[in-house]
Amino acid sequence: MRFDLHRFADIISWVVSPVIVAPAAYIALVLMGFSEDPDTLSYLTVLFMASTVVPMLLIFGLKKIGKVSDYNISFREQRFLPLLVLTGVNLLGYELLKQVDAPRLLTGILLFNAVNSVFILLVTLQWKISIHLFTLASSIAMLTLQFGLLSLWLLLLIPVLMWSRIYLRAHNFMQTLIGSIIGFVVMFAELKWWIGL
Repeated sequence: MRFDLHRFADIISWVVSPVIVAPAAYIALVLMGFSEDPDTLSYLTVLFMASTVVPMLLIFGLKKIGKVSDYNISFREQRFLPLLVLTGVNLLGYELLKQVDAPRLLTGILLFNAVNSVFILLVTLQWKISIHLFTLASSIAMLTLQFGLLSLWLLLLIPVLMWSRIYLRAHNFMQTLIGSIIGFVVMFAELKWWIGL
């Protein structure tokens, strides 16, 4: 049986997508980093709603009414509204986590998800940055900050995802590279500063 390279790239792109990578990182952060906290379930619920449930419902709804052409929102011009809504969702999640007195790292994640969504939104007006790579790299930055250098082995996923997105013609090399570099550096610096306040 002939190996289907396109299908393989597509599977990678879906498995290592923002709606899977972000909640996986949050589960690891909360369950391994704050397992003794009695409000663990509350933290996970807010993080999961902001990173997976609302984005999936939003994209599904926009696809159904024809505002986006596909679930990956491949066209740059169609990304403005989803990014704007997700900025608000993350800010709401940030406020909810503050109300339950969540650890500063977790509130910072949603706060800077909102900030970074605005950044990506502004970039999107002129250029198409890879949100897949941005999310993966920023998730690795969070884990590195919490668990140390051992988490850096996850960076091996970046070239694999870069290949997938380029092979599928969703992005070019620079769009994936810049998404990766900015995603890691910006999130690491933001959270490091936030925790140190």
